[in-house]
Amino acid sequence: MRSVRKISRKGLNKKDNLGYFLAGFVEGEGSFNVSLRKKPDYKVGWQVVMSFNVSQKDPTILRILKDTLACGIIKVRRLDNLHSYDVTNPTDLIDKVIPYFKRYPVLSDSKIKNFAIFCKIANLMEKGRHRDINGLKEILELRELINEGKGRTRKYGINDIFP
Repeated sequence: MRSVRKISRKGLNKKDNLGYFLAGFVEGEGSFNVSLRKKPDYKVGWQVVMSFNVSQKDPTILRILKDTLACGIIKVRRLDNLHSYDVTNPTDLIDKVIPYFKRYPVLSDSKIKNFAIFCKIANLMEKGRHRDINGLKEILELRELINEGKGRTRKYGINDIFP
């Protein structure tokens, strides 16, 4: 039988408690994504869209997350009343979301990996690399590593752009 490790909260303030709670919530319910939109008027023909989102039936925690990060929107899907907190503004992702999860990190190997790749892509986009074909290819190669495995669906993949 495995032993249970006790985690001490001694010395943590309420802000840290909330921070770690929200990081744990995102661990289970959130995702860091990179999608593509076909844009014939763009130099490379594609728009790279980064997003952070969390979905829940009950919007309570989503509102707390939105207030804490001071960005994003909460949408409701009318079909099943599912609430979704979404951040797609690149400046908000770089200046608010990424620093938050660097301070209050996710813990699972898969989420750590996805977040690290998301950060690399954000860095490339901040440098404008999504606007040149070599940078776009580098971003899409990284994107292929996010959420690997069964169940992952994408409208456009790297092979659609670079056959």
